[in-house]
Amino acid sequence: MSTHTLSVLVENKPGVLTRVAGLFARRGFNIESLAVGPTEHEEISRITIVVSVEGAVLEQVTKQLNKLVNVIKIVELEEKQAVARELLLVKVRADDTNRSDVLQIVELFKAKVADVATEALTVELTGRPDKLEAMLTMLEPHGIREMVQSGTVALGRGHRSMTQAALRSVERSA
Repeated sequence: MSTHTLSVLVENKPGVLTRVAGLFARRGFNIESLAVGPTEHEEISRITIVVSVEGAVLEQVTKQLNKLVNVIKIVELEEKQAVARELLLVKVRADDTNRSDVLQIVELFKAKVADVATEALTVELTGRPDKLEAMLTMLEPHGIREMVQSGTVALGRGHRSMTQAALRSVERSA
């Protein structure tokens, strides 16, 4: 199976996320990453979905998604044609014995210290999943106390706007 990133523009209405996620669940597909947020137009939200499926199955899912009433537009974002990022917050043990080592790792990855306590640091890093995983690997020997990682958010490269194109097509059909 291969990993695919879908950018789905939907109407900003209650229940839309449930219907979209339910479509994947009914077909037995595990969503690897899911991120939802507003766009530059308050009536439209963007759902970024990362899923591992074969190409033919992905095409079926995309057709089913297009049938949902509140779905405006779906684009598969190819890795080289998109900018994709995730956010990681990780609380790591950092006392007098290892704080300088942890801070060196933070600096190496160009991460930020988001919170400081006497026995721990909370570190913030934004980047591609492999970069986040690499930092976690280096921090692990120091003792990861807690972590949270966002889903992927992504936009296509270049000047074209998926949202603008979707709005034009909605206006034409209205």
